[in-house]
Amino acid sequence: MSELVWMDGRIVPATEAMVPVSDRSFLYGDGLFESLPWDSGRLFRWRAHWDRLKAGAAFLKIRIPADEAEVRAGIRAITIPLTTAQATVRLHLSRGVGPRGYSPRGAETPRLILTVHPAPPMPPAGWPAIRLKTCRAFTVAAGDPLAAHKSANKLLNVLARAEAEAEGFDDALLLNTDGVVTESSSGNVFWWEAGHLHTPPLSAGALGGVTRGAVLDAAHDLGWSVTETAAPPARLSASGGLFLTFSTRGLVPVEALDDHPVPTEPRQSPLQEAFLRRCEQEWELI
Repeated sequence: MSELVWMDGRIVPATEAMVPVSDRSFLYGDGLFESLPWDSGRLFRWRAHWDRLKAGAAFLKIRIPADEAEVRAGIRAITIPLTTAQATVRLHLSRGVGPRGYSPRGAETPRLILTVHPAPPMPPAGWPAIRLKTCRAFTVAAGDPLAAHKSANKLLNVLARAEAEAEGFDDALLLNTDGVVTESSSGNVFWWEAGHLHTPPLSAGALGGVTRGAVLDAAHDLGWSVTETAAPPARLSASGGLFLTFSTRGLVPVEALDDHPVPTEPRQSPLQEAFLRRCEQEWELI
């Protein structure tokens, strides 16, 4: 979409933006990434994304080779050529080049790359409902500390999504090794049960999504409580409504889980409206 890429403080044409074959993020997924919605020079909840990247970098012990001001300037530079109002900005942090092998010793020069990607605007009636497939072949390890960070190693998510799509579904519902719901292959999960809103706890293995946090805040704006509930997929199949949250799309309703149709909860509409109001307040000029 953009012909420019920011790499380690330099602006280069996208056709020339390359990393060595010995880069550890390429070899082992030894890195992190963030995907941020961009709208006419503004980013949604920049602080939450940047803080999550910093927390992940501290956990992986990777130095971020640029400060916040440099990164924001880089985003401005690569988005200037855009002719569309909406896009997605991706930050990718790699431990960098190092000797062959799993040991990170010798990888002393981390790499940070900023790219821009297409993001279709939300349809006037909202995103169409999707069909969700419970993944049984691949599970998230209960208690895995890596689940709290958006690492570049997402092979489990890739395989779960491929399995779901091969069976005609749009996304995969991930479970942990205790058999409880964590998230979808690329978003957080919410469901309605007896008129109350629920979402898996982060301790189940769900990533603390930025849009998830915005939905929690939107529910609070409405005076609603949201319960963090460790639940098997059967509870979601029998729920009164189900939706996913994505950084790039916001709230997306689910119309079916496996072979079970999922109804639409009437309170989904006011929650969507409250979420959009909060979004309007939290776009920040980059």
